[in-house]
Amino acid sequence: MPEGHSVHRIALQFERDFVGHLVAVSSPQGRFAAGAAEIDGLRMLEARAVGKQMFLRFEHDKWLRIHLGIYGAWDFFGTISAITAESEALGSIGAPRLRRAVRMAETEHTKDTDLSTFPPEPVGAVRVRLATEDSVADLRGPTACEVIDPAQLATVLERLGPDPATDRSPAAEDRFVTRLRAKPTAVGQLLMDQSVVAGIGNVYRAEMLFRARLNPHTPGKKVTEDQARALWADWVHLLDLGIRTGQMLTMDGLDPEAQALALANREDRHWVYKREGLPCRVCGTHIVVEVMAARKLYWCPFCQK
Repeated sequence: MPEGHSVHRIALQFERDFVGHLVAVSSPQGRFAAGAAEIDGLRMLEARAVGKQMFLRFEHDKWLRIHLGIYGAWDFFGTISAITAESEALGSIGAPRLRRAVRMAETEHTKDTDLSTFPPEPVGAVRVRLATEDSVADLRGPTACEVIDPAQLATVLERLGPDPATDRSPAAEDRFVTRLRAKPTAVGQLLMDQSVVAGIGNVYRAEMLFRARLNPHTPGKKVTEDQARALWADWVHLLDLGIRTGQMLTMDGLDPEAQALALANREDRHWVYKREGLPCRVCGTHIVVEVMAARKLYWCPFCQK
């Protein structure tokens, strides 16, 4: 499932190439035909991400809400502008080129697609197609895709916890700390609760808990205030890094060779995620895996006593 940094990068892509343009909206699959008709031909005015959800604002106070869920993905075709200098340097969804095809979901990669004819014909179950003269975005497999009004938008946002990519104020930090420490639920579950903090998924949960040397079963109310504030600061850091690079890089202090390996291979990118049965990179204890909050949780029984 795409985590917060991926959704923010997708929103940035829309900001670069769609905001300010009149957009032709259709539903090649047919399942979103009525919603597409509501915003077809309108100008896109804003692209915003909060946690794992994205909101595209069109004229007449109409918002398109998208939650990719586990299977959702965006395919971009045509003009794909640079998002950040870091992502351009890393060869991610970066350097502006015409007639480029890129898929953005949990990971990003260039697709082998014939763009000699533009726009390309929709392939497969495309829920919605957004098209300007130079850029096309196809959405497939989302958990949610709907047109909402400002009141409905406010309701959705009220349910979400703070997202440091949109608000890293002391008030947002305090909100996270208060919500986390008010509950007896295990911290490993609370970090995945989007009403506590927005955007953290399975990878970041495991890595943040290891980086904090915090046992995932620790009740939220037993997490100290200093520990909670340290978790927030780490999420601020990791989310910003993910948005800039397009990668979930959770191992700090790597030399250039190790950095290159981490960028090229997920197995060299994380402390504990998907390393069950392998020795901990710090203490040598075998990493364990269990199910928490319906997702696999990876952690070190020694480092995270």
